[in-house]
This record gives sequence, structure tokens and C-alpha cells, in this order.
Amino acid sequence: MLKSLLHTGLIVLFLQSACISSNAFANDIRQIPIDEKVVTEHKAKINGKTIPYKATTGTQPVWDEEGHPTATLFYTYYQRTDVKDDAKRPLIISFNGGPGSASVWMHIAYTGPRVLNVDDEGYPLQPYGVKNNDSSILDIADIVYVNPVNTGYSRVLPNDEGKMPSKDEQQKMFFGVKADIKYLAEWVTTFVSRNERWRSPKYLIGESYGTARVSGLALELQNNQWMYPNGVILVSPTDLGIERNGPVKAANRLPYFAAAAWYHKALDTDLQQQDLTPILAEVEQFTLNQYLPALAKGSFIDPDEKLRIAQQVAHYSGLSLTDVLQSNLDIDTDYFWKSLLRDRKQTIGRLDSRYIGIDEKVVGASPDYNAELTSWLHSFTPAINDYLRTELNYKTDIKYNMFGPVHPWDRSGNKTGENLRLAMAQNPYLNVMIQSGYYDGATNYFDAKYTMWQLDRSGLMKDRLSFKGYRSGHMMYLRHDDLKQSNQDLRQFINSTLPTEQQAAKY
Repeated sequence: MLKSLLHTGLIVLFLQSACISSNAFANDIRQIPIDEKVVTEHKAKINGKTIPYKATTGTQPVWDEEGHPTATLFYTYYQRTDVKDDAKRPLIISFNGGPGSASVWMHIAYTGPRVLNVDDEGYPLQPYGVKNNDSSILDIADIVYVNPVNTGYSRVLPNDEGKMPSKDEQQKMFFGVKADIKYLAEWVTTFVSRNERWRSPKYLIGESYGTARVSGLALELQNNQWMYPNGVILVSPTDLGIERNGPVKAANRLPYFAAAAWYHKALDTDLQQQDLTPILAEVEQFTLNQYLPALAKGSFIDPDEKLRIAQQVAHYSGLSLTDVLQSNLDIDTDYFWKSLLRDRKQTIGRLDSRYIGIDEKVVGASPDYNAELTSWLHSFTPAINDYLRTELNYKTDIKYNMFGPVHPWDRSGNKTGENLRLAMAQNPYLNVMIQSGYYDGATNYFDAKYTMWQLDRSGLMKDRLSFKGYRSGHMMYLRHDDLKQSNQDLRQFINSTLPTEQQAAKY
């Protein structure tokens, strides 16, 4: 009865705020409710133990300064139910990236209690769906997965005159680095208040563009919401506004090239017979000490030095010496994905170069499509749509946007890396961990290391920065062995950054 009344109240609220007549509803206008939730009870087997939990799926509004709802965000919140004291239990606030991507990838493939039905390497299996995630961190922390505006079931709402904001107005409100961080900080504060989690240790985790989001949120939450996180986890991070153009951008690709070539057995025998990690250590040293200085010399490099560097780059990348020389030592990633396995008439994936594609023509400078992304959408899309409806009992006719309309995205003023550094300086409790896959060609692991090195150039906080690498790609958790290891790394990071009762936040 209560749920029925609540639902009726929400419809009334929506009719009032959007100025939509009852006749409009009679015509079956498709609209997500502004504020509702559905709660279901479950159990999961995690690390050999049975964990009872409840899942809350629903929507929570975004309000403007006058208190009018401007959007509603869809979320899924998992809370362990046999915990007596939430004040000591961590809360993980999880975002994916894009920008424009739903919070689906880490939800049903990484940290949540249910995980995608794929094979041990992450390739699609039928029947589509989810299964128990025995590696989930739900045993030690509660998790909320947040879908920013226009992703998942989250949507922009009509204004108080019943009209949708223009595209320009929507961009100013939601679709940009600064706007995104500002409204999400307000939303998170409301969520924490509603669920009485102010006393809980809090962690922000973001993947890809979501790393810029959570880096900016750390400072925004501290400075304007007075909420102080214990940790930020950056999964496959972007540049966070830390520039790495020119020679640095070109040089930083080489360790990734070596990893991808090693995986596909495209390196010379002396390298191929070694394990991956010692090769990467060798290539990283060459990159920093020889390749980067050579690129910095541009056209004024000595011809003999250029030939020597090109030979070594070819040796480490699996490309031909001709390819390297004709690229002026600066190899484009599209060309690498197209050319590495050209003799096999295959291309390799961008976000995860373990994946193989086939093109209409062997010639060309870039692949026809992203082999890894089509594979992921193959399995994620049916799984999340079925899971939300059948297991979590959230039913709607709204389309679940795997990727939503958020462009053009305003990237101006991206200082999220500097924001994260300042947040760390202000908050002695705040620690940062980076997780990257060696085969990720979009946000490569050596760029992630470079970002970590440049994040705090004073070196005064480097003991609170850590890096973890995995033998997979952008979503390293799709590979079963890395799913276990990456969750265990999260578990150790969280446990190690929880202060004792007598550990004050001070320098």
C-alpha cells in the first residue's frame, strides 16, 4: 500500500513539475519517475562465505538552486545486511566514464555481487546474463553505482514550464567537466544523507573518463559539500588535465606496443621467450632514457642515432623498421592496431588489444571497427537489461542507454589532476590507487604511471599513491584471473587506508 501511495505521489509530483496534463499520461508518454526505489533481498558467496545483502534500484533527483528537479539519476545500491555499525563500514561510490557511458561495466563485471557470464578471458557466452561474483568487494564495503545524466535510465527533465531545456542549456547544466562534477557532488551528498552514511569511510572509484570525474569530485566534495573521502581509485585513467603532448605522448605508447606485440607473439625470439613484466621494465627504461630524448630532437636528430633508435623501437613494438622510420619515430596508435598483425590479415582492439578483428581490406591506416567494444556490447547489453528487470525487479519502458547523448562535452578547464592533488594535500586520510591493464591502447598503462608521477611533483605525498598493472585491457577485470586479483587489490587498498580509532587526520 505504501509503495502504491508513494508511486502515486511521484506521478503527481512529476505532473506538477513538468506541467503535463493527465491526458498526456493517458496517451502513454514514456517517462522515468523522478524519485522512486525498489528494494530486493539477496545472498552472495564471496571468498567462500555467504554474504546477505539488499539491492536498492531507483532514481533520485538533481535539483536546481530554486529546488526544481532538473534531472533524475538512476542508481543501484548494494548494502550488506548483517552489519551492525554502518559508521565503520566503507561506502564505495562508483562511476564509469565515456563521457556518456552508463555505470554498467564495473557494476556487473567488476566489484558488484553479480558478474557477467563470459569465459575466463572475457569473451561472450550464451545464454547471456550474470552469475555469482565470488571476488566482489561487497564483503568489506557497500557500493552505489551512479549513472550520470542521459546514461542508463537517467534523464534530463522538463523545466517548470513543461519544456525541455535546449541543447546549449543542457550542456551548461550537465555536459562538461565542471558541470558534471558540480551536480554529481550535490547528488552524492543527498544520497549519503538519505541513506545515513555520513559517518562511513567513503571511497570514489572511476573508470576511464570516470577517473577525471572522481578526481574532481574529491575536491568538490571536500570544499563545497564538506565531505572528506578516504580514497580514490582510478581505473584505466585519462590524463586528468595533466598534459603529455608532443614527444611525451609519442614515447609513452611504446611500452603498451611491446605488451600488445608480446601477447600476439609478434616480437623477436629473444623477447618473445621472456615473461611480460621484465620486458616491460626494459622497454620503460629505454622509453625514458633514450626514446623520449630522441623524439625531442625532432628533425635535428643525428641520422645514425635515428637509425639506432628506430631499430630498437621496431624490436620492441613488433613493427617493421620501415614502418618506424616512415613514421619519423612517432607511431600512430590507429596504425599500430591496423599493422601489427597485417601479415595475418587481422587487426587488434583499441581498448583491449587481446581482441582480434577482421577488416574488408588488409591495406589501410586504421581498423574498420573496435573489435573489443563490439564484443563487450555483445554480452553486457542483454545482461544488464535482463538483470535489472528480473533479479532486481526494476521495470521500466525507458531505454537503458549504454552510451547516452551527452555531446558536445565541454572539456575546457580540466584541472582534475590538480584538484585531486589539492584534495590529498588538504586531507591526510586521502590515498589514491591506479589500476591499469597492460593491453589497453586507449588509456595506456605507461600514461597512467606518468600521470601518477606528475600528480604530486613535490614528492611529499608519493607514499599515498600506488599503481597496479594487469594482463588484460581497459576493463582488466573481464579476464578471470585479473578479476580476482584486482578485487583483492581493492580490498587491500581499502583495508590499509582505514584509519584506526586513534589515528588523527594530521601531518
